[in-house]
Amino acid sequence: MQKRGIGIAAVATLGAVAGWLVLEARVAVAAPMSAAPMSAAPIAPAGVAVADTKIVLFNGKDLTGWKRVLDNANADPAKTWSVVDGAIRCSGQPSGYIRTEQSFKNYFLVIEWRWPEQPTNSGVLLHMQGNDQVWPKSVEAQLMSGQAGDFWLIDGATAKVDDARRNPDATINVKALAKAEHKPGDWNRYQITCIDGTVVLVINGELMNIGRECTPNEGFICLQSEGSPIEFRKVELTPIP
Repeated sequence: MQKRGIGIAAVATLGAVAGWLVLEARVAVAAPMSAAPMSAAPIAPAGVAVADTKIVLFNGKDLTGWKRVLDNANADPAKTWSVVDGAIRCSGQPSGYIRTEQSFKNYFLVIEWRWPEQPTNSGVLLHMQGNDQVWPKSVEAQLMSGQAGDFWLIDGATAKVDDARRNPDATINVKALAKAEHKPGDWNRYQITCIDGTVVLVINGELMNIGRECTPNEGFICLQSEGSPIEFRKVELTPIP
């Protein structure tokens, strides 16, 4: 961590990183959401280096670089996951996910999503490891309507979090700090930073959640099918060396 100048255990430094994320997000959403995807060029806080080249995980044309996984082996994945008008479109049924074919650790991730119909449930699974199954071991950045920004710690994943925000009925669920989703039909922007086990979630300019000492702390990135149609138009990752 000396290379980045960040001590993950240092609250003040972590707060500075979170503050940078919020500032960068607010700059990006200062103008109203438009039909065109927004720029995702990260502006690093003092002491945090990011790579010069971001990785475009979705090319706007097809699902090259992604593996489709469904809990119904007889279902046609192409009916659940497709590309329409430059966006990934997920029907929401049956349950499952697409995941990157490449594993990642330490990165700044930007994802834009919207609910074109009745909003229900989805999520971004971070650091997915193990077998492809519904649901795999991962740290979920929740997308469920009304609960976007929550954490779910799936299949044995762990994190140090604010215990006051743990769901007493499901302790693997950590509630978000705020509500920041736009109305159905409008585009939302997730900014997710992962640095050596710390995960910071920002939605539409609002700090939502922080998890420390997350395990696993590297792995595949997944987008969930878990309800009604949802669309993703930008999935871009910038490595943090």
